[in-house]
Amino acid sequence: MTRETLDQVIGRRFSRRAVLKGSLAVAATAFVGTGRPAGTVAAPLVGFSQVPVSRQDALVVPPGYVAQVVYSWGDPVSAGPKFRNDASNSAADQALQAGMHHDGMHFFPLPKGSDSSSHGLLAVNHEYTDDGLLHEGGMDSWTAQKVAKAKAAHGVSVVEVRLEAGRWSVVRPSRYGRRITGDTPIFFSGPVAATPCCGRRPTPPGAWRSAR
Repeated sequence: MTRETLDQVIGRRFSRRAVLKGSLAVAATAFVGTGRPAGTVAAPLVGFSQVPVSRQDALVVPPGYVAQVVYSWGDPVSAGPKFRNDASNSAADQALQAGMHHDGMHFFPLPKGSDSSSHGLLAVNHEYTDDGLLHEGGMDSWTAQKVAKAKAAHGVSVVEVRLEAGRWSVVRPSRYGRRITGDTPIFFSGPVAATPCCGRRPTPPGAWRSAR
C-alpha cells in the first residue's frame, strides 16, 4: 500500500486558490515544508511590507491590513450569558462562552462543501487558563467550583462567523454555536471505538456517555 505524505493529503484537500482564501497557505508550508529541493527560491504567495522591529506593547500589521478582534474570552458562542469583568461568571456560564487563551483554529466554509471565504464556522482551541484572572479571588481558597470553571475554560469553541462590509462578526444566535469542554460527552468511531477507555467497556454505536 502506498502511503501519502502530509503534503499530498493537503494538496488533494485544498486547491491553491482555496488554501489562499482560507489563509492556510503560510501555516501549512511552515509546518510540512514545500517539497522543493533545498536552495530553491519560491515566489511569495502573499506580498506585504515588512513590519519594523519594535518594543511597543501593541499589535502592528503591514500597511493596507487591518487587525480586528472577533471572538474574545468570555464572549458567548451564541445567545449565552454576557462576560462579567469581576470574574463572577459561573462554570455553567463559562461553558457557554469563549474559553481562555485561543490557540489553533480552523475555518469551515458555509454552506458545507462550498469554498466561501465570507461565511463559515470558526473552530478555536482554548489551550490553557490563567486562573488568577478566571476566578473571583484568583487562586486563593481553591474550590471544586473553581476546578469546574477552569475545565469549562479549556476545550474548543465553534462559532458561526460572517464577513460583511469588510468586517467579521460572530452570528448570534446561531444553531451552530457550541462549546466542547472536559465534561462534553464524546462518541468515538473507527478503530478507537473498540478500545476500552479508563477501565470501561466501549460505548455502543449511537450511544453518548459523559466521561464524568
